[in-house]
Amino acid sequence: MPYETDGVVVKVNQIQYQEELGYTSKSPRWAMAYKFKAEQVSTVLNSISYQVGRTGAITPVANLEPVQLAGTVVKRASLHNADQIEKLDIRINDTVFVEKGGEIIPKIIGVDLKQRPLDSKPTQYLTHCPECHTELVRIEGEANHYCPNFYGCPPQIIGRMQHFISRKAMDIDGLGGETVALLYNAGLVSNYADLYELTKEQVIPLERMAEKSAENLIKGIQNSKNIPFERVLYALGIRYVGETVAKKLAKHYKNIDAIISATLMDLILVDEIGEKIAQSVVQFFQNEANIVITERLKKHGVQFEISESLNTNVSNKLSGKVFVVSGVFETYSRDDLKKAIEDNGGKVGSSISSKTHYVIAGDNMGPAKLDKANQLKIPIITEYEFNDILNA
Repeated sequence: MPYETDGVVVKVNQIQYQEELGYTSKSPRWAMAYKFKAEQVSTVLNSISYQVGRTGAITPVANLEPVQLAGTVVKRASLHNADQIEKLDIRINDTVFVEKGGEIIPKIIGVDLKQRPLDSKPTQYLTHCPECHTELVRIEGEANHYCPNFYGCPPQIIGRMQHFISRKAMDIDGLGGETVALLYNAGLVSNYADLYELTKEQVIPLERMAEKSAENLIKGIQNSKNIPFERVLYALGIRYVGETVAKKLAKHYKNIDAIISATLMDLILVDEIGEKIAQSVVQFFQNEANIVITERLKKHGVQFEISESLNTNVSNKLSGKVFVVSGVFETYSRDDLKKAIEDNGGKVGSSISSKTHYVIAGDNMGPAKLDKANQLKIPIITEYEFNDILNA
């Protein structure tokens, strides 16, 4: 082709088969990406620096002699962890081979040993945190080293607050990652509960902050008190508790106090919650500082229990039922409708199959879905009939 491509996508070419195959939580089952072999270049590794994430995980980063690769100038590449450095025997001043994983993220894939300097020495991995100088730990069975100074290491504190305000968590308008760092460095916040005690007068003196920006920030923080419990639980930043796990825990326990008092075995018995996740939840709430922060958030009015909306009587009355939602609705948004199904124990299917119990149809329902539902003799109901099922 007369332009750069990084691969092709191979698809099943009949709509009805695509709908039958459906989707996983992340991708369609009817399409497969085929990537071409990535472009490789060689350059010199000048130094290795170390970054600290919000969980305390240490990521080594290669600082490279700038080199042109797949349309951009590459200066840095992740080295992942100590095992990767040891496996490739990567050393400072080595000539290394670099490619972009998925044509996006630069990574080192090997070393040109023929060009290694005679005085080269093996890389000694960092032993202490580059930010707070606490001695690093490595948990058995894990590849990463961690800084255990959870409440005293600045990048961890800032990272947790940045996670807390992120779009999929508390989604605080007017507050971005850089502003969180400014607030922390100015001594105005030291954890995410402090955000709810900020005033406009405290915020205005910050760099690039005018009166209107300060008002929007404070308003965004106050509006975040309406964010539902499952997203608040995700926002807390408990290790291994992502969006899906947070939703399952919130649905099972209904409020934060029940989760705090749950034992390891209680948590393991929850559907799809394994021992690793359960241990992480227990450890998080065994820490007195986390309990204090949670109580402060409660007092500020953050949602720590599932709210029962007018149309969604939280229950298990749809347990075992699979619904497919299609079209545009009058009384619900599609997301609200799906939430109502899940809150009442049902499951939302991405495509119609013999396992589907009901299709909830709105205006402009796809004709292929309509045909498939009729072929399989699956009941097609309106949003009002769905409400009748909920309220029965």
